[in-house]
Amino acid sequence: MSLITFEDIKNNKEFKTYIEIGDRHLGVKGYTKHDFGHVIKVAETAGNILEHLGFSKREVELAKIAGYIHDIGNMVNRQEHAQTGACICFNILTRLGMSPEEIGIIVSSVGNHDEEVGIPINPVAAALILADKVDVRRSRVRNTDFATFDIHDRVNYAVEKADVKVHKISRKIELALTIDTTICPLIEYFEIFLTRMLLCKKAADFLKAEFNLIINETKML
Repeated sequence: MSLITFEDIKNNKEFKTYIEIGDRHLGVKGYTKHDFGHVIKVAETAGNILEHLGFSKREVELAKIAGYIHDIGNMVNRQEHAQTGACICFNILTRLGMSPEEIGIIVSSVGNHDEEVGIPINPVAAALILADKVDVRRSRVRNTDFATFDIHDRVNYAVEKADVKVHKISRKIELALTIDTTICPLIEYFEIFLTRMLLCKKAADFLKAEFNLIINETKML
């Protein structure tokens, strides 16, 4: 079996096409961007988390791969996109010659990244959950008409700065946000993101780490 790399996956035409189509479909529905900017950021963050926490180079590589392809299920439908995406990934990765063991890790990670049903079942899945949920930023908002922003638009647009830090020695994963509360009150942030942040805490626990959320220099979690 071939040892598939992150670069192989990034250069794969099928994955590229399905990511583009999925993001386009979400745009029609008015969702925030799930484009290459998002999936590449998730891939890099997931890899960075495992690298700083001392996991193997191959696990870091698998986390990057899972991060890049985690949202391709949006091509079919946003509903149950994690499970749909896992099935699509299984077929493509099998044809590419990835080993069954590594396919199992990737597919289970993709299938468990959504907060509605997902759980951190392996280190790659845990890193993917964290990397996906901490990608909150103004540039993900498609809508240019502030008057028509929904709560998701306001929450993302209000984020002026988002820093993710992984502290190797203390094993702390920190999301520090600077939020303009005139755009989005903190209560709205937690209305949307509380479930996601609690899942991040579970994912960090799985990695024997600690997840901290800091908003406007105040520790919230």
